[in-house]
Amino acid sequence: MALSTSPSAPHLDEAAIQALSAALRGPIIQRGDPAYDLARAVYNAMIDKHPALIAQCVDVADVIAAVNFAREQALPLAIRSGGHNGPGLGTVDDGLVIDLALMNGVRVDPVARTARVEAGAKLGDLHHATHAFGLGTPSGIISTTGVGGITLGGGIGHLSRQFGLAIDNLLEADVVLADGSFVTASETEHPDLFWALRGGGGNFGVVTSFLFRLHPLPNLTAGPMLWPLERSAEVLRWYRDFIPQAPDELNGFFAFLTVPPTAPFPEELWGKKVCGVVWAYTGEDAEAAFAPIRAQFGPPALDWVGPITHPGLNSMFDGFYPAGHQWYWKADFVAEIPDEAVDIHVRYGETLPTPLSTMHLYPIDGVAGRVPKDATAWNYRDANWGMVMVGVSPDPADNAHMIEWTRNYWSDLHPYSAGGAYINMMMEEGEDRVRASYGDHYDRLAQIKAKYDPENLFHVNQNIKPAH
Repeated sequence: MALSTSPSAPHLDEAAIQALSAALRGPIIQRGDPAYDLARAVYNAMIDKHPALIAQCVDVADVIAAVNFAREQALPLAIRSGGHNGPGLGTVDDGLVIDLALMNGVRVDPVARTARVEAGAKLGDLHHATHAFGLGTPSGIISTTGVGGITLGGGIGHLSRQFGLAIDNLLEADVVLADGSFVTASETEHPDLFWALRGGGGNFGVVTSFLFRLHPLPNLTAGPMLWPLERSAEVLRWYRDFIPQAPDELNGFFAFLTVPPTAPFPEELWGKKVCGVVWAYTGEDAEAAFAPIRAQFGPPALDWVGPITHPGLNSMFDGFYPAGHQWYWKADFVAEIPDEAVDIHVRYGETLPTPLSTMHLYPIDGVAGRVPKDATAWNYRDANWGMVMVGVSPDPADNAHMIEWTRNYWSDLHPYSAGGAYINMMMEEGEDRVRASYGDHYDRLAQIKAKYDPENLFHVNQNIKPAH
C-alpha cells in the first residue's frame, strides 16, 4: 500500500528547465536520470511520489531561483529537509522538490552559546557540532531527523522538560518567501513571521538557516528502563503521576515496544513485548534522582540508564529505524491519563502489530509547559504529553494490519485527548485536524499566511490556508 498517484510527467518548457539549471550551483534531477529514484525516496517507504524535478540546492541563491521557478511555472512545490516527514510532505507528484540536504553546515559560537544551522542539516549534525563545546539544544530522539522539519513543527525531544521545545530555543530564521525575496525573522524583524514559524510548519516560506540558543550540558545520564508487559498498567499509572511532579532536570518518555532479538539486549527478553521509560537527566546527582525510580517496582527487567553523550543519546535508536521502512502515524495531545485511558493503552500495548510498532508519550511540561501559550504558534502549552502511536514495518504486507491497529488505538483514546496533535506526527488528515492542532491560533496564522504567501505556493504541508 504505497501512498502515491501514478506518475504522469507534466509538460514543462525545456528552455525554462535549462534556465533553472544554469541558475543553480546544485544539480537538477529529472525523471529518467540515473539518480532519480534515489533522490526522490523519502524516509517513509509507504510514500512513493514522483516529482517532475528535484532541485538539490547548495545555497540561498539556489533556493531563490527554485522558488521563483515553481511560482512562475505554476508547479506544486515541496520542501525537503531530512525527509522524515510521516505523510511524505517533503515530496510531491508532478511538481518541484527543493531538496536542502546539501545545505547542512553548523557553526557554533561558544561565547554567545548559539548555533547557526543550515536547513538541510540533520539532528546528528547539530548535536555533533555543539557537543564539542559542551553545549546542546533540545530536539528529537532520532539523529537522522532533519533540523528544518522538526523545528518548524515544534521540536519535542529528550530535553523538552529541561530546556523547552526546539522553537523555544530558536532566536532567528532566514527565510525565502513565496515572491523570491529573502528576510530574517526574529523577535525584532518580521516578528509576526517569527511567531508563525515557531510551530506553523512549512507554510510561510523556505527557511534556509536557523539560529538556536545553546545550553551547557556538563552532565547527562540517560537511557531506557524496561518492565514486563504484565506490569504496564501499574507502571503507566505511576508514570502519569510522577512526571508532572518531577524536577525539570528529569525527562522521560513512556513507550510500549518489542525488545529486538539481538545483542546487546539480554536473550531472555528477545522478542518480548514490554513497557518502558527512556530517561534523560541533566542534574548533578543522578544516583539520587534514579534510586527511588529503581526502587519503585524492584529492579527493572532492563536498566541501561547511565552516563552518555548527547549525540549518543540522540542516536540510540537509529539502528532500529533506518530509512526505508513503512510508517503510519496517529497522534494527539494529552492533558491527563485517567485509569480508563490506561486500560486502553495496555490493551493495545499487548497487541503491537509488528516488532517495530510502538506508542510514545512525550512530556511537554516543565520548561516547555511554562512558555506562554501565545508566545509561539504552538497551541497546546497546557497539555502534559504529546502522544503518538505508530505502525512500523520493513514489509509492505504488514501495512493493512498495522494501519488498522494504529487507527483503532487512536480512535479509542481520542475521547481522552486534549484535541489536536503535534503536526510532525500526523499523516495527511484534512483541514479539520490541522485546525484542531492550531486551535485558536489558526485564524492568526491564516492572516500571516495571507501576508507572506497569499497564493498558497507553500501548500504541500499541514496546510494553513491564507485568510481572504
